[in-house]
Amino acid sequence: MPLLLFVQVAHADQPADSQWLLLASPFVWAPSMSGQAALGGVNTKVDVPFADVWENLSTVFMGNLELTNRTLGFYIDGVHAKTDQSERVYGRKVGLAITQSTLAVGTYYRAYEYELGGQTIFGEPRTWRVEPTIGVRWTKLSTKLDIDSLGFSTKKKTEWTDPFVGLRMQADLTDRWTLSGETDTGGLDTSSKKTWNAQGYLGYRMYLADHPTIIRVGYRVLAQNYRTTDFTGNTFKYDVTQRGPVLGLSMRF
Repeated sequence: MPLLLFVQVAHADQPADSQWLLLASPFVWAPSMSGQAALGGVNTKVDVPFADVWENLSTVFMGNLELTNRTLGFYIDGVHAKTDQSERVYGRKVGLAITQSTLAVGTYYRAYEYELGGQTIFGEPRTWRVEPTIGVRWTKLSTKLDIDSLGFSTKKKTEWTDPFVGLRMQADLTDRWTLSGETDTGGLDTSSKKTWNAQGYLGYRMYLADHPTIIRVGYRVLAQNYRTTDFTGNTFKYDVTQRGPVLGLSMRF
């Protein structure tokens, strides 16, 4: 059974000084997929419900590292995933395989911080903090469409880069519990490529192998819409939304 290993942009608590820290957050993500894809003049529905995630997902790797000094932070996030599905179009069985790789590089700044009183179990003040973020997201997409009854098969590989802007927030509910969220939107430079990403988590602080760690459970949505021309002169379209629950941790080094 394949697992989605996701290393998320971390919101782990920071110490009171300005030393640079490395944060890593491995997650298990189980997203459903829905949307539309068009290739070689054939339009097909992308539909992988949550119940069929493990059956249709064949390969996934996701990883993120973040470097921060509590005020300024930099992160790099990579995702590689492959899914296979089949649909019926005009009574014919159509197979669709999608391999997607994304790499996001960004920075954020802690623009606002409000002390809530008391301390976390890590010995740091409980706060509510707001962090605007900007960056660039690169996406590489490979799609293969097969219609066995017609002996028809076609492939399309494409890649694009789009800037994004967003906002991150975190509030320390108690000395152990924390609530965090993030949203960003990309493709502001053109109408042919759009990305929207949102995620929220409830976290619980603890120490793991002597490292400050937050166990997290939450939900993530990632939507991408891209259009270009394929080798047949027809429109190549990828308009897909992935959404699903997330479970993992954020560890500070």
